Amino acid sequence: MRKKSLTRYALAAAAAAVVPATVAAAAPAPADSLPLAPVTVLTDKPGTAHGDLFVSPNAVAGKYAGGVEILSQDGRETVWSHALPAGQSAADFRKQTYHGKPVLTWWEGTGLGGAAQGVDVVYNDHYQKIAEVRAGNGYSADGHEFLITPRNTALILAYTVKTADLRSIGGAADQKVIDGVVQEVDIRTGKVLFEWNSADHVPYAQSEQPLPASADTPWDWFHVNAVKLDTGGNLLVDARNTWTAYEVSHRTGSILWQVGGKAGSFALKAAPGQVLNSKDTIFAWQHDPEPLGGGLYSFFDNESAGIANTGSGAVSELPYSRVATVRINPRTRTATLVASEAQPSTLVASSQGNAQPLGDGHTVVGWGSLPYVSEFGRRGELLFNAQFPAGVNSYRAYRFDWR
Repeated sequence: MRKKSLTRYALAAAAAAVVPATVAAAAPAPADSLPLAPVTVLTDKPGTAHGDLFVSPNAVAGKYAGGVEILSQDGRETVWSHALPAGQSAADFRKQTYHGKPVLTWWEGTGLGGAAQGVDVVYNDHYQKIAEVRAGNGYSADGHEFLITPRNTALILAYTVKTADLRSIGGAADQKVIDGVVQEVDIRTGKVLFEWNSADHVPYAQSEQPLPASADTPWDWFHVNAVKLDTGGNLLVDARNTWTAYEVSHRTGSILWQVGGKAGSFALKAAPGQVLNSKDTIFAWQHDPEPLGGGLYSFFDNESAGIANTGSGAVSELPYSRVATVRINPRTRTATLVASEAQPSTLVASSQGNAQPLGDGHTVVGWGSLPYVSEFGRRGELLFNAQFPAGVNSYRAYRFDWR
């Protein structure tokens, strides 16, 4: 049986970025509220990693609510769940650390990407909301990333629409474009400490996204979908629609190197037994780069953004999505695909997704727009696989120890 969900507390005033630590007691969910979507376990072999599963299943009108959920290690029991009101969804639900204590964090709102309107929330281990984080400088927080840093700041994403002259690349002189924004926000005060806009650093010509037929249709040329802390305090920023991950100086905002895409800093190679895609690249339309240390990085490699977005009429650059592990060698200027795990049913996720590296060498994968969650062992063997009902997915999925 699901534990009772918390009621949603009143939002803070528009200018405030933080909710006071004093919160009301949890109350039962309304009797007529919709449940979260159930999970069916397909594969459960010995040796899965310790910890509970963290998912944020989306809503299906009239059938399932959107919200966040902690499932037991085997995925068969609900530890805790929190359903959102009709019309709202959640994303990037995980355990993090804030001021040395374990917390639950997620984004909630409407839309995901250019039309997103939402807020990032922080709950303590008593399932009480202790903070909200909003984007600053007139932006609204997007749900692709909410990462708390060791400095107790938040790395978040946002999108903004403006007009650009794209005649040099065959576009209109007054084309509406969607730029990606990265912000670091002080959680306690709401102050924006760092801001990075894709249009200030990346040429529009790097996009793999076809231009729209109308100048009034916003062109999602960049589509920022992740920001991570990398070695040396730099930021790793990922853009789906340029097929590129960018190493960004946290001090100046300048791009130090970039892997993938039309202007990559590294020659792309595949180790024996590994394959590049049809465009001789390691990944396409990717999400969630994860620094693994020692020059290794993992990516959730979608390989598709849908037929309309590939520009070639092909469904995908590879016939399946995968997790790609890449070794970057700055000395030889090479990026080598050294390992990969394919989607267990060889399906293609045309959006979303993540690959969480675990300390024991395992990897938990949320298959984005596909209704699956998986865990692979250190040798790439499938240990766990579960499925949501048709029409339901979880943008990301994680495994954490939670008490």
